[in-house]
Amino acid sequence: MVLDASQLYPLKFQPIYTYRIWGGDKLKTVLNKEYDEDFIGESWEISDVEDNETKVSGGVLEGKTLRDLIKAYKEAFVGGKVYEAFGDEFPLLIKFLDAKTPLSIQVHPSNELAKERHNSFGKNEMWYIMQADEAAEIIVGFNKDVTKEDYVAHVDNSTVTDILNIEKVAKGDAFYIPTGRVHAIGAGVLLAEIQQTSNITYRIYDYNRVDAKTGETRELHTALAVDAIDYNFHNTYKTNYKAELNKSCKLVHSPYFKTNIIEIEGEMKMDYSHLDSFIIYMCVEGDAVLEYANVTFSLNKGETILLPAAIDYVKLRAEKKSRILEVSL
Repeated sequence: MVLDASQLYPLKFQPIYTYRIWGGDKLKTVLNKEYDEDFIGESWEISDVEDNETKVSGGVLEGKTLRDLIKAYKEAFVGGKVYEAFGDEFPLLIKFLDAKTPLSIQVHPSNELAKERHNSFGKNEMWYIMQADEAAEIIVGFNKDVTKEDYVAHVDNSTVTDILNIEKVAKGDAFYIPTGRVHAIGAGVLLAEIQQTSNITYRIYDYNRVDAKTGETRELHTALAVDAIDYNFHNTYKTNYKAELNKSCKLVHSPYFKTNIIEIEGEMKMDYSHLDSFIIYMCVEGDAVLEYANVTFSLNKGETILLPAAIDYVKLRAEKKSRILEVSL
C-alpha cells in the first residue's frame, strides 16, 4: 500500500560515523558532529548500504530507513523515473570525509564489472573540498599515458606513485572521479562526497600501514584492480565551475547524479515542480535555513537534508553568504 505523500517533509538522517585508519577529528571540530570515538574518518549522511542504513532523525517518520520510505511512498519519495530504474533501492550514498593521513591509493570498478563480480553498483563519485590544510594534496588519475604492463611493473616495484597525478587542493575545488580512475585523498583534507550506492573499493597501495585496531596491514586488491583501471591520461582532472550568488549553478552532471552549487545570501525560492527526482542539500559553507509548509529546518555547515520528490517548493535563506550542494538524479 502506498501511503499519503502529504505526510512527507524535508528529512534529516542520523549520521553513521565510521572508524578509518586515516580518520581525524575535523568532523567534530569543524562540522560539529557528535561522537566519542577516535579516528572517525567518515560521516555517512544518507545511506542505503546494507548494514549501514541511515535512519530519519525527527518528525513522524523518525527511525525509518530509506528502504522503508521508498517501499511506503514509492514515486512520491524518489521520483517516477528513479523508482522505475532502481525500485526499492536508493541510488546515492552521501558522506563527509576527514583525512588526517592519506587514504589508500584505490580504484572503483565500473557498473558492469561491479555487477559481475559483486552484484553491486559501480562507484562513480565526486568530491567537493570543504577545507584543506596548507600544501594538502590529492591523487587523481595518471600523470602520463600508461599501459597495463607499465602499471603492473610499477606496482611490483612499489613505484606506482611515480606515475600518478598529484594535485594541490584548496577550499572550493571539485573533482569528478569516474569508475576506473585511480585516486586517493591526501592528508589534511575535509570534503563532501557524493557517489553511487556502493561500498566496493580496490586498494592498490596503502603505504605498508598497520591498522592499530587489528595489528595488521590492510588487504590489497592488486589483481582485481588491474582490469578495473582506466589507463588514459587526461589534461585536466579538476572540475571547472562558476558559482553565482543566489543561483543554482552546474557543478558536476554525470549519468549517475547531478550536483549544482548554490551560493546564497538572503532568500531563494526553489521550484522543483518540473523535476522528477528527490533533492539532497549538503551545506558546505556557512549556515542556512530551509522553509517548507511554514516549518523551518536548520541547514548548517556539515548538515544534510533530503527533499522527497513530492515536495515541489521550498525557500532557502542565509543571513551571510553560504554554499549548498544541490544533488538530484
